[in-house]
Amino acid sequence: MKIVKVTATPLNVPLHITVMGLDKKTSLAACYVEVETDTGLIGHGLTSITEEDVVAQVINGVMAPNLIGDDPLLTERIWEKMYWTTMPRGQTGYAAHALAAVDLALWDIKGKALNLPVWKLLGGARARVPVYATFGFGFFDREQLAAAAKKWVADGFRRLKMTVASEALKHKDERPVMDAIREDAKRVQAVREAVGPDVEIFIDANCNLDLYHATKLVEMIRPFNISFFEEPLTQNDIPGMAQLRRNTGIALACGQNEGLIYRFRDLLAAQAIDYAQPNVCITGGFTQCVKISGLAASYNVSVANGGAWSYHNMHLQAGVANGSLVEHHYLAVELYKTLFTGLIMPADGWLALPDAPGLGFEPNRDAIREIAKLPLSAGRAKG
Repeated sequence: MKIVKVTATPLNVPLHITVMGLDKKTSLAACYVEVETDTGLIGHGLTSITEEDVVAQVINGVMAPNLIGDDPLLTERIWEKMYWTTMPRGQTGYAAHALAAVDLALWDIKGKALNLPVWKLLGGARARVPVYATFGFGFFDREQLAAAAKKWVADGFRRLKMTVASEALKHKDERPVMDAIREDAKRVQAVREAVGPDVEIFIDANCNLDLYHATKLVEMIRPFNISFFEEPLTQNDIPGMAQLRRNTGIALACGQNEGLIYRFRDLLAAQAIDYAQPNVCITGGFTQCVKISGLAASYNVSVANGGAWSYHNMHLQAGVANGSLVEHHYLAVELYKTLFTGLIMPADGWLALPDAPGLGFEPNRDAIREIAKLPLSAGRAKG
């Protein structure tokens, strides 16, 4: 079997948010990839949280010509080839995203060729995974946030994640960071009071705080029993995160936007995290994320899904023994519903893995073609 065609399509998917009294139109960017073989098998992949046009150019202009004629089942060989083609000095960034999307498509082909779902090819540790709902976005006011928390609990979710920090460092000249985290503390309190003591709450700063303000926020929200703090510090500052973890005792998680395994090595060696979060749509695909999972296991650290894209990441979390949580990100799931068919919805806080070969869901090519024609929008949601 040989690769005959690789195509990447940049997409800006329109989303219509109609929850908690909101009627808001936004969009979410992604890059969709297909790898075709001479046997007729086609695999698909996805990446996001980056500039989709740039990633598509990397794949179409640099990676695709180098993949024609390769055996798609040789995922390790192809991964190394693409690494040395696009990241020979450890640059990561757009190249890591591009490599991730192609790698996902190759594993989809591998599963279809061997008639097995990807999660079984990765080890088959469990047939269902626990899910947390990312529901608490900055566009909700405090009352809407509390109402949304109640809604997601009523829908069967016992684990909830909300964003904090709201690009606090980026906008520090417009609004003092302390003002932002004081509001965050009130929002966390509102959610805790809305859902009661038995629902787990996670918070995510999306790398928008420094050590001082992250520490202050943790002190303010200590009474509300937060299960983990995701991406608290700018640049995933490893010494700073290790200090935050030691000084506050709060569990920390990060890694969704890291491109190469050495960053996870450094995070683990510094005892900076309680959950490693390689994201298969960003962190070099399944080929690298399995290695990161093994590295984390050597430190007795679990891997968890952060950064959305649950239907790809569920395979990693189900496949490896130290897999754990999958993120049911409201906006990302809406994108999935637009672009793909055959999706299984969570029930009672769990997501069952599909038995279908490969990724277990398929692209809606008519929808993808239609969205690809739309002009890019200025206002986009964060992935």
